[in-house]
Amino acid sequence: MESRPATAPDQLAGMDTERLRKRFLVENLFRPGEEVRLTYSHEDRIVVGGVAGPAELPCPGELRSAYFLERRELGVVNVGGPGAVTVDGVRHELGAREVLYVGRGARQVSFDGRFYLVSTPAHTSHPTVKATLDDAEAVRLGSRDGSNERTIYKFIHLKGIQSCQLVLGVTVLEPGSMWNTMPCHTHERRTEVYFYFDLPESDRVVHLMGPPDATRNLIVAPEQAVISPYWSVHCGFGTRSYAFVWAMGGENQAYDDVEPVAIGDLR
Repeated sequence: MESRPATAPDQLAGMDTERLRKRFLVENLFRPGEEVRLTYSHEDRIVVGGVAGPAELPCPGELRSAYFLERRELGVVNVGGPGAVTVDGVRHELGAREVLYVGRGARQVSFDGRFYLVSTPAHTSHPTVKATLDDAEAVRLGSRDGSNERTIYKFIHLKGIQSCQLVLGVTVLEPGSMWNTMPCHTHERRTEVYFYFDLPESDRVVHLMGPPDATRNLIVAPEQAVISPYWSVHCGFGTRSYAFVWAMGGENQAYDDVEPVAIGDLR
């Protein structure tokens, strides 16, 4: 498991492209035939990972725990074809863009398929729950003339699958739309991670990050993730339409607890 330190906003000005990518961009999440690949961020201690199974969820020594979910919870998103996740002997079939929440205390988790993983610390246990797109709370936003028609599917949140602190969903852009999360915002009380997928290998997303008055950008390939600390905006546009998983961990779970940033205030 790779470890990433937390970053203060005043450090950003001294970072070149290579350092920005090393600190905030999570690449190479999927390597077929290998074990689950994990990255531990000290921003709210979020762990993100990828697996192209079959494989089992390991327990890296850095967690100092007897098993991965001893003090954690886990969100699993199917970003491939039909697959399955087995939790303590119970098999859960997942289709494309479907989600499985695994609560604290589950001891054995194995994967058969292509899955994106997000984990946050947990202080209590909640049941393991599967959700399809039909189960999610769907919110349509944007407009055609703004090139940002999209549907936000909320899976793990206050009114959906219950968790300790993890909040997770999937946003799907309509054909011809490229912008996401604009106007943008920051989260004073949470860290957010975007994982971009369902984008042809030859295409890219230009992801904007950094303080609103001093933004930077990352060129993101399909199936890569970006870590966004509380002080950083997180939005972007692609060379064509795509989908992305958004996941948050931190002090509260209120979806609309954000600090809006007007487009005219971006620099």
